Amino acid sequence: MSPEPRSVLWSMLAIALLVGRAATGYGAQGPSSSAPTAVDHDGMVEWMDVPRATLTPQTKSDEESARQSGRALPKPELLQPTLDPGLPIYKPLGHTKLSGRFTGAASDVLPNLAQRWFAAFAKYYPNVHVSISPPYAGSLGAKELVNGNIDFVLVSRELKPDDIAEFKAKFGYPPLSVPISGGSYRHFGFLDAVAFFVNKENPIEHISFDQLDAIYSSTLLRGGTQITTWGQLGATGEWADKPIHAYGIQPWNGFEEFVRQHVLSVNGKRGEWREGIRYEKLVFPLARNVEQDRNAIGYSGVAYINAPVKMLALSEQGYGPYISASYENVAQASYPLSRLIYFNVNRAPGKALNPALAEFLRFVLSEEGQQVVRDQAIYLPLRASQAVAARALFEQ
Repeated sequence: MSPEPRSVLWSMLAIALLVGRAATGYGAQGPSSSAPTAVDHDGMVEWMDVPRATLTPQTKSDEESARQSGRALPKPELLQPTLDPGLPIYKPLGHTKLSGRFTGAASDVLPNLAQRWFAAFAKYYPNVHVSISPPYAGSLGAKELVNGNIDFVLVSRELKPDDIAEFKAKFGYPPLSVPISGGSYRHFGFLDAVAFFVNKENPIEHISFDQLDAIYSSTLLRGGTQITTWGQLGATGEWADKPIHAYGIQPWNGFEEFVRQHVLSVNGKRGEWREGIRYEKLVFPLARNVEQDRNAIGYSGVAYINAPVKMLALSEQGYGPYISASYENVAQASYPLSRLIYFNVNRAPGKALNPALAEFLRFVLSEEGQQVVRDQAIYLPLRASQAVAARALFEQ
């Protein structure tokens, strides 16, 4: 991963990520294409990347510029992923002439990628005109989809529950949301992966979704009982009876919603946060808060790690495997809190999607379409299994 300029203050610091060779993919045996196994306590690996420079919120001027022109692209990572060789090769419908005009909306971090997809698709179907126009904001686009003013909206996150509820109230069914790209690894504002972390002195090295639910939720939909001390997570000695100070981001926030949906919510039931969480209005202070509180646990995007905290390997199951937030694991979509970009459209259940839009999605979800993502070098291409699952959403 590419270190960016950092202050002298941080030049001697390292973030200790205590995970095993198999969990990181960077052990002595090198990267593996197979699923990572549980943490190997006999083969520790340290994530030696230092904390990133402190980020600041966008100004009002920045936000308005992004709405009209799209957010300025960040500098790409030096490390770039390879395409999954299992992605399907795109084969246009040679016997069918598609045509039509389709207008959409997009989040402010997506216009550049969307325009690249539109231009590449037009080489196969010059009579299909797919476009987006400002203002660029996923929240505005979601409402325009409900109002019937656009044909689709590209959103750099899951839709808000309120947007889905409003859509269902009008049409009687939810919008179709198709994943079309991975997020970024650690680009500020560009859908960076989400990580949980603790104070660097904490002995805990990994944590499961069941345990996180027991720490953060009141609903306990994963079936556990509330966890309030570090001893309940296996810490011994002086840590056994130390209270857990849970830090989080005040609802509603994109990071908060992502964690709620993926960790606290189960089988369509929406998880709720418990009382006593130490909320911040924005994500920016979270890493520093955890650095300064020995008993803390918190979460944020990887781009916001600006303090020496210990990043935890995660598992969706209570028994592992535990997988770290390394670049490789996020790029391979094996890390459980990697993020996705969605194409949202109005399609009634049991009815076919417009043929031109369906063909556009088939192109995007092919090797050629994901090569567009790879060439932009900001977001991470989907893996073959993700593309196959996404196609099944509209090819039924």
